[in-house]
Amino acid sequence: MENVLVAGANGTTGKKIVTLLKNSQYFEPIAMVRKKEQQEQFEKENIKTVLGDLEKDVSHTVKDMDKVIFAAGSGGKKVVEVDQEGAKNLIDASKNANIKKFVMLSSMGADNPEQAENLKDYLKAKHNADEYLKSANIMHTIVRPGSLTNDAGTGKIELQNKLNKKGSITRDDVAQTLVRSLHDDAAINRTFEIIEGDTLISKAMDANS
Repeated sequence: MENVLVAGANGTTGKKIVTLLKNSQYFEPIAMVRKKEQQEQFEKENIKTVLGDLEKDVSHTVKDMDKVIFAAGSGGKKVVEVDQEGAKNLIDASKNANIKKFVMLSSMGADNPEQAENLKDYLKAKHNADEYLKSANIMHTIVRPGSLTNDAGTGKIELQNKLNKKGSITRDDVAQTLVRSLHDDAAINRTFEIIEGDTLISKAMDANS
């Protein structure tokens, strides 16, 4: 079993990722949360937690970890501090700790934030974080979903390096794709976009790896 740190574990998508990891035969989730009162919900489920604030030193959070999923977000309040610098902070800590793989939850539009009609600051922050990860010399996967919905997942997606169209995708399916990306042979040093589609997640990723 590999230990996987989930940054942003308390978020809507983060909680789904933690649950998937808990039920996985390969991975053990460690939920990274910012506040002590957020630990209880995970510990009740026998899920390990670690306290960490992305705006501060996070080197202790990656101790004894094998891999990292970054699913944290400021919800638009602190895009530079959390979505950009917080991500960089955790990338640096992961590199120093010889983390085997870093999986980044990004966003469609992060490749070209200047063209965005809205969320420009957010997409710019995501772009900078993604570029930093690409240059960090650490095995990684960057997943850029379309707009997120809370519908039930289908287990099927459309995946391309660049989709050239807009679309939505369920948080369930995003979480599945991120967890699938943790595997050593999956989407190594790849960046791709996903929206809802007709291809099973594993097949879509294998076909494009």
